Amino acid sequence: AGLLARQRKGELKKLNDQLRQINASLRRQAKIESYAPALSYAPAASKIPESEVIVDPHKQRLLTYLRTGKNYLRNQAPDKAFSEFKAALDLAQSLGDHVEEKKAARGLGASLQRQGNYKEAIKYHSMVLSISKMTGEDSGVTEAYGAIADCYTEVGELEKAGKFYDEYIARLEND
Repeated sequence: AGLLARQRKGELKKLNDQLRQINASLRRQAKIESYAPALSYAPAASKIPESEVIVDPHKQRLLTYLRTGKNYLRNQAPDKAFSEFKAALDLAQSLGDHVEEKKAARGLGASLQRQGNYKEAIKYHSMVLSISKMTGEDSGVTEAYGAIADCYTEVGELEKAGKFYDEYIARLEND
């Protein structure tokens, strides 16, 4: 049984290395959705006059948290990013804003992942999936599958990682 287990471990490691290479090249290729995909749905011609724009202070605060969190992530300060994204998540949930809630969850997952807290990161990346399932809006889902797979790989749960990589690759091919 020991020999078989060692062989299997070797096979899984080889498979895992292949998946990581595929994943890296697909990510380079796709430059997967950034935090704010290009806003192609807002026609520039019909710009709303300043006087008619209603500014919700809560929404403004929420967007500021998200923006600040993103900047902290960019500047390699995932611990600071975490607290911004956490504030954004709490506010988005209290406002019932699922779009921003999902962005905050993505940010939380990314900041935890960069801090090496993979188990906790998986929870937030999974939240992205459940919010998408609930709202039927699936931006960020492909990226979440890849991130969850990476986290499972980091903690050595290769079978689970494989399932998420499969889902990730399938979605990349269909996008």
